[in-house]
Amino acid sequence: MLKRINWRPVFKCFAWVITLAGLVVLMSFVSEKKKTVVCTKVKILIPGADNFIEREEIDAILKQSQGTLVGQNLAGLNLQHIEKSIIANPYIAYATVYADMNGVIQIEVKQRQPVLRLINAAGQDYYIDSDGLKMPVSPNFTANVLAANGDIMEHFSGKVDTLITKLAVDLYKVALYVKKDTLWDAQIEQLYVNSAKDIEMVPRLGNQRIILGSADSLETKMRNLRVFYKKAMPKVGWNTYKTINIKYTNQIVCEKNKLDSLTGEVIGGAAKTDTKNTINKLSKSI
Repeated sequence: MLKRINWRPVFKCFAWVITLAGLVVLMSFVSEKKKTVVCTKVKILIPGADNFIEREEIDAILKQSQGTLVGQNLAGLNLQHIEKSIIANPYIAYATVYADMNGVIQIEVKQRQPVLRLINAAGQDYYIDSDGLKMPVSPNFTANVLAANGDIMEHFSGKVDTLITKLAVDLYKVALYVKKDTLWDAQIEQLYVNSAKDIEMVPRLGNQRIILGSADSLETKMRNLRVFYKKAMPKVGWNTYKTINIKYTNQIVCEKNKLDSLTGEVIGGAAKTDTKNTINKLSKSI
């Protein structure tokens, strides 16, 4: 007795064969069509408010890469090469280039987004973007971002490059954190690296320096500072302290701004454990 044939997998296999054959025919049609279609227009989209690069500069890159595009056959254009030529610009993070069957070449460009402007100890001036990459400043546009200076040894070669030193990475982390938090974005205007290699934050309100140290336990340190700002500063006044030291995770040490004050003050008591408990109590009360 013959076994009953299961037709379902047969039909599936047949459907896949038909689909693949259709794709092959369609691709062949598109390929043949491209041989007769010429470029009629180039559309360039550069989203975002930053203006590190203008359309005219993209046009110049295109002309140098492939010549004048309008009037050329699409089949003769190397769109992948055009993408690589555009991305080679240090202000561009990525680019997408494609052509439709009406002869229109669509180009979408994403600019790099700086989060920090850094001036190192040698006087080199450059940006660090949102991906943690060094990029040059522009003669045409200045980004409204935090600035960092002081005892910073991170060298810049002039080209897009990764960060090398831990200090530069820490500055990048702090800048990202500040940018994403509405309170600190409005309050912190500058970062400074002192001779002890501690990161200091310079606020817009008050004349004190906030000694952060490193970016280790950054969220905890900034949470403690937020509690201190909301609970303590309105009572003592914004110009009472010369420095607010939050580099130690579980305590805040302040130095008074008075000339006769030679010793620091530990907020929450003389002992570190008392300070930790005080910060915890203040956190819960907010």
